Amino acid sequence: MIYTRFIALGDSYTEGMSDEKLHGNYRGWADRVADGMAKAHPDFTYANLAIRGKLVRQVLDEQIEAALAQVTGPETLISFHAGANDVIRPGYKAEIVLKQYADAVRRLAASGATILLFTVLERTGNSGRSAKMWEERFGGFNRNVRAVAQEVGAIIADANEEPAFSDKRFLAFDRLHLNALGHERVADAVLELLELPFDAGWRDPLPPAKPEPKVFKVVVTILWFITFALPWMWRRARGKSSGDGRSCKYPIAIGWPLNLD
Repeated sequence: MIYTRFIALGDSYTEGMSDEKLHGNYRGWADRVADGMAKAHPDFTYANLAIRGKLVRQVLDEQIEAALAQVTGPETLISFHAGANDVIRPGYKAEIVLKQYADAVRRLAASGATILLFTVLERTGNSGRSAKMWEERFGGFNRNVRAVAQEVGAIIADANEEPAFSDKRFLAFDRLHLNALGHERVADAVLELLELPFDAGWRDPLPPAKPEPKVFKVVVTILWFITFALPWMWRRARGKSSGDGRSCKYPIAIGWPLNLD
C-alpha cells in the first residue's frame, strides 16, 4: 500500500512530547513517519490532531469526527493511541475505558481507512507495588488493543515484543514521554511495519550505561519530583489536564514535509 494521507490521533505520545521542536511544535515519531511516507508519494498529506493529556473519551469527542471527514479510502492511514492517561489515573475503570477504545477503533475502521494501533510497554524495569499495578493494568489494556486490532484488521505496533524499548534512556527527564532518540526509534519501527524505508538499527540495544553515583540519582529524583510529579498531582487534584486550552498541531491534512521558510 502506498499511503497518500496520514492522520494521527491521540495524546502526548502522538503529539510528540518531548522530542526536538520543529516550527514551534514538538516533532515526534508521527512527524518522522510522515517524512518517510512523503518520500513515497509526491502528493502526500498529513494531519496530526493529537493533544497531550487527553483521555479516550476526549479523543472520541474531539478528534474522531475531524479525522473521519478527511479519509479518502484505504490509502489513508489513521494512527490511534489513547488510553494511557486513563490507565494511570487512580480512578481508572477498565470496563468503561476499554469499551470506549474499542468503539473508537471500530468507527475509524468503518471509514475504510487503514488503522494503526499501539500497545503500551508493560514492564518498565521498575519494581514495587506501582510497577506491578502498571503491568497489570496495561496488560489488560494491551489485550484489548490486540483483540480489536484483530477484529478490524488493523496494523499493530507492539512495544512489548521489542526488548530494546524498555531502556530508560529512551525517556525524557519526566520519565514518562519519549526523548528524541525514543521518537526516532518508534518512527523506524512504524516505517518497517508500513514496508517503507527505515533504519534497520532501531532494534539494536544502546551501549551499556555508565554507573551513576547514588547521590546523583537522589538529586535527579528530587528534581523530577518537584518539576513533574508534584505539578501532575496538583493538576489531578483540581481536575485539570496539561492539554487544557491547547490546540492540535495540524488539524487539516497539509502538504508534507512542512516548509515555512
